[in-house]
Amino acid sequence: MRAYHLTVNGVRRRVAAPPHWTLLEVLRYELGLTGSKQGCDKGDCGACTVLLDGRPVLACLTLAACAEGKAITTIEGLRTAEGPDPLQDAFDRTGALQCGFCQPGMILSARALLAENPCPSRAQIRAALAGNLCRCTGYTQILQAVEEAQAEDSRPATQANS
Repeated sequence: MRAYHLTVNGVRRRVAAPPHWTLLEVLRYELGLTGSKQGCDKGDCGACTVLLDGRPVLACLTLAACAEGKAITTIEGLRTAEGPDPLQDAFDRTGALQCGFCQPGMILSARALLAENPCPSRAQIRAALAGNLCRCTGYTQILQAVEEAQAEDSRPATQANS
């Protein structure tokens, strides 16, 4: 076992886990943050996407040790005392949720995009979400949700509660 000091959703946490564990395993099985989904375990589906210092990473391919000293934002960290993130609201309004398995990764990838580019084109949205697969084929609604959110959005990609 190894002790890790991780800042997750603005809270500094100490957690013990085997040195070979991925960030996804630590988040889900040690910290109980199950919003990031365990999908393919190969980096193909994007369901495990989290933000590391505001940039999307695949938590199933990132060793927990690589996240030390960085700000980790999971889907649970987007909601503030004021309510859901504008992207979460837009996904709800447009019906982009469907089964919800891909939703956390899609929303976090889109959050990083909007922080870097507040007015992306549809082609830029597609490119930013290319690593996130939706088995329910809700892509049209997902693109629409990101476009709707960009009009009302002003939040950074890092944890909003910090």
